[in-house]
Amino acid sequence: MARECMRLVLLLIVHLGLTYGSRRANLLRSHADMVVVNPPAPEPSGLCEAVVTPHGYPCKEYEVTTGDGYILSLQNIPRGRLQKGIEEGKRQPVLLQHGILMDGMTWLLDNPDESLGYILADSGFDVWIANTRGTQYSLNHQYLDPKKKAYWAWSWDELVEYELPAIVGFVHTQTGQKIHYVGHSLGTLVALASFSEGRLVDMLKSAAFLCPIAYLSHMTTPIGQVAAKAFIGEIMSSLLGIPEFNPKELVVADILTGLCKQSGFNCYDLFTSLTGKNCCLNSSTVELFLKFEPQPTSTKNMVHLAQMVRNGILTKFDYGPAMNMLHYAHFNPPVYNLSHIPNDLPLFLGYGGQDALSVVPDVQLLLDSLKFHDVDKLSIQFVEDFAHADFVMGVTAKSIVYDAIIAFFNRHY
Repeated sequence: MARECMRLVLLLIVHLGLTYGSRRANLLRSHADMVVVNPPAPEPSGLCEAVVTPHGYPCKEYEVTTGDGYILSLQNIPRGRLQKGIEEGKRQPVLLQHGILMDGMTWLLDNPDESLGYILADSGFDVWIANTRGTQYSLNHQYLDPKKKAYWAWSWDELVEYELPAIVGFVHTQTGQKIHYVGHSLGTLVALASFSEGRLVDMLKSAAFLCPIAYLSHMTTPIGQVAAKAFIGEIMSSLLGIPEFNPKELVVADILTGLCKQSGFNCYDLFTSLTGKNCCLNSSTVELFLKFEPQPTSTKNMVHLAQMVRNGILTKFDYGPAMNMLHYAHFNPPVYNLSHIPNDLPLFLGYGGQDALSVVPDVQLLLDSLKFHDVDKLSIQFVEDFAHADFVMGVTAKSIVYDAIIAFFNRHY
């Protein structure tokens, strides 16, 4: 396997170097040689205007600035379509945190009767939707330019240290209440790591994790395994100087294509190759997904996730022994110890048998870390037919998963 990965690395360096080099050369052509085929796309109007208010829901846009200067977009759906029940300001707040290569649209992709964001609002909750740095509605920074390398010098460590505390703190201050938290994929990882360090728990009522990510060494997505073991993220960052991982950009698309060609995988359906065989997506949801997603992340973030695949443990970013000494005063990066999560924090974990990212053996490792958790504070749901996207886009997710989450929240009100 090691020899095959080395061969793949060499082939990809040649393939990507030539491709990226030619694209960089094209950028140096004079303006007279340029032909504008399509006018520039309009600036995004915001998630509220884009999808929420057209469905008849009230929606407010907020901005939250993190301790390291990123300006994040945050949406609030304070109530459902019908003005009945608990008045605004007294509804229980719920914060929704999306996963990797996604944004807040994650929770709004299906129709209102099938999307968790709308369902929670219609069920009497005060819904808040986060958008991670670097995504289309959270591109601003106090002084960094997203077109520059320094803007993308972060991994999920910074989401743990700066971003999630800023968002949770903002919602807690705005509502004056403790919060229910829902995370999907990377949204579970940053919360688990935060809780293990004692962050945020005093502002939360409970947390629900869909497709929890704490360990990745058993994931079954072949392209993800090869990319991690062939150090593709490091090649992109160090050799090609690509700080932003944006699947919509031609350079990153070439990387994914090159991985498929050189490794012999069929990536005609890249979505399934990465997430697993989802059982319950309809065509209109997929069309809306392709319109708004995927979203960018940093290459450093992808490297950090690849380190989890290779090392099999949950640690802060590994810079190598010398740089680790500068960052952590130790040769090895510190470990996030999940057994330190408070045993009395109500947790809901939902995972699927077809998921290629949050796979059963890795979820079992997470559950082993929580073996001393209070029994009455830990709810576990396993859905054999569900893959990674079914939990946030599946047409049957309401009856199978969301109703169970709402019941969980109501038990820990």
